[in-house]
Amino acid sequence: MRVALFTETFLPKIDGIVTRLRHTVEHLQRNGDQVLVFCPDGGVREHKGAKVHGVKGMPLPLYPELKLAIPTPNVGKALERFNPDLVHVVNPAVLGLGGIYYAKTMNLPLVASYHTHLPQYLQHYGLGSLEGLLWELLKLAHNQAQLNLCTSTAMVEALETRGIERVDLWQRGVDTEMFQPHLASQQMRSRLSGGHPESPLLLYVGRVSAEKQIDQIKPVLEAIPDARLAIVGDGPYREALEAHFAGTKTNFVGYLQGLELASAFASSDAFIFPSRTETLGLVLLEAMAAGCPVVAANSGGIPDIVTDGVNGYLFDPADPDGAIVATKRLLAAKEEREKLRENARLEAERWSWSAATSQLRNYYQKILKGESFSMAA
Repeated sequence: MRVALFTETFLPKIDGIVTRLRHTVEHLQRNGDQVLVFCPDGGVREHKGAKVHGVKGMPLPLYPELKLAIPTPNVGKALERFNPDLVHVVNPAVLGLGGIYYAKTMNLPLVASYHTHLPQYLQHYGLGSLEGLLWELLKLAHNQAQLNLCTSTAMVEALETRGIERVDLWQRGVDTEMFQPHLASQQMRSRLSGGHPESPLLLYVGRVSAEKQIDQIKPVLEAIPDARLAIVGDGPYREALEAHFAGTKTNFVGYLQGLELASAFASSDAFIFPSRTETLGLVLLEAMAAGCPVVAANSGGIPDIVTDGVNGYLFDPADPDGAIVATKRLLAAKEEREKLRENARLEAERWSWSAATSQLRNYYQKILKGESFSMAA
């Protein structure tokens, strides 16, 4: 198959969407498919054998890490030269709308996927009044596709409730070869804790932005005086968070990648994830694959991954003490924590990127055969 992939974010940016896309591209190429990626220009021209067509963009005012790339006639010309069998648009916003337009004008099958719960993000940027309008725009875009894919059952239900049709589940995936428990090290633990490896170590990994609600970890840290927090990642909210956590035992580490990131997960006592806006929470699976038990909000796609008391702890996001109680419980019982580590790894081993991409290929093939998709059950 020849697949044209339109995405609003790609390498060199690092986030859960980019992680899924780069593994998907790699496994499609391994299977003999050819992929052409259209994305905001970040200087990347190739990934795992797939060509990357960068489109000039401008930084998003509220989120400079993201670029708005407006499709130009060159995009259409490159698409015609590639002659795809199918177009897949990821979180269609600006560039993705170009993908929808060209798929329609060239009479190409169209798949769309939903990875970022944008309507909920608006609340964290003072734009909550626009939520209804955004849902209408999302419905207009997504209902152009023969199939809409979500990465959790909660998001399937959310899209269907809002009138988006032909919705199905694109299963989770994680790199269990890279993220492994044996990568725990005292050296990494000392680095994350600011030179205090003997202290209980809490970890956050991900985008440092308002919608991730990282500020909610501060009461947890204050309730456990000997604990230390490492925040791995970067983003537009970092400066504000550094001020918010001033005076606490918090270390802003910045980006980590590859084996360093895997070692960070494996070396920590608990992964704290307060976000209520997750469509999946890929970073949770990475933590679990590394044997790091998680404390996470019982919201969005997270319950698809975390089973409370089995491979981590869920807390009620409406309970101001929920995360504190769950984290204290996790740190207090060493034997229970070790069992959670084992179960977390076992859960992650159920999901591979090759299986997730095989499922995606099956969806593609059904569409190319002209099979129709009704709304998911």
